[in-house]
Amino acid sequence: MKNPKQNQKQYPEQNPKQNPKPPLLSGQRSALRTRLTPAQAFDALYAFCAPALVRQTYLLCGRRELARESVEQAFQLAWQRWPEVAVDRDPASWVRAAAHEYALSPWHRFRPRFRHPEPPPADTADRALLAVLQALPPSQRRTLLLYDGVGLDLPETAAETEASTPATAHRLLHAREALAASLPQLADPAALRARLAELASVERLRAARPATVRAGSERRARFWTRAAITFTVAVIGATALTLRTAPTRYDPPVPPGTTVQGIPPEAAPGSLSKKQTALRKKLTSNPANGPERLTPQPR
Repeated sequence: MKNPKQNQKQYPEQNPKQNPKPPLLSGQRSALRTRLTPAQAFDALYAFCAPALVRQTYLLCGRRELARESVEQAFQLAWQRWPEVAVDRDPASWVRAAAHEYALSPWHRFRPRFRHPEPPPADTADRALLAVLQALPPSQRRTLLLYDGVGLDLPETAAETEASTPATAHRLLHAREALAASLPQLADPAALRARLAELASVERLRAARPATVRAGSERRARFWTRAAITFTVAVIGATALTLRTAPTRYDPPVPPGTTVQGIPPEAAPGSLSKKQTALRKKLTSNPANGPERLTPQPR
């Protein structure tokens, strides 16, 4: 029979003390050092996407303030759903879709702050291009912006706009035809892409800081959480009050013609007194009172 110590010498991999873990490579050590926290990853995504996304959203809605608000709302929603956004295949596309949906919402027209138009661009050509873009239907405008402005291909544009590829192609063709009819110099797609990029870069649109956006998202989440708790407590209180004051037995309705218990019967009218008789005679003898012009006269 062999000695176990001899086995340990013969097979050193079975002894954990004699087989330590291999050292990490330099790339693995750097990956561990550069592992980001959720806040740092969000800030990096915001710094990479927000400035360009504000300019793109401005071309989509035509309002500077609404473009900034749409981007902030989209990133606040992304921070609330960060576990979902962080593992998405394209987080920038997720945030862009949320910003575009918010900017194209039809409810903004009822807000007092957006009832009056904003100052147009200073250049005449920029004003003409922006006016033609705003005249397009929202679906065609968004398709044109994603394909010619952002640079997505047709399947990616169809996926982001939640439409089929043939429908997206028809929207793009109709948008280009309408744009070329008003501005013939932009009939070439290359010239159109260059003008869209130039118009987006002319406006000085600045996004808020990522820490401010994260704080606003957390503040809004706390508000809605407290509102939900308050509503739940109110529903529970109303239910408890109803159970406390509701009757515990059923009282069937009294059928017609049945005497109701506890209510005295109606007394029959008696004879009139002397005063009531005199008043009745007076009323019957003078049927018309008031001025003579109101009294009908026989003719």
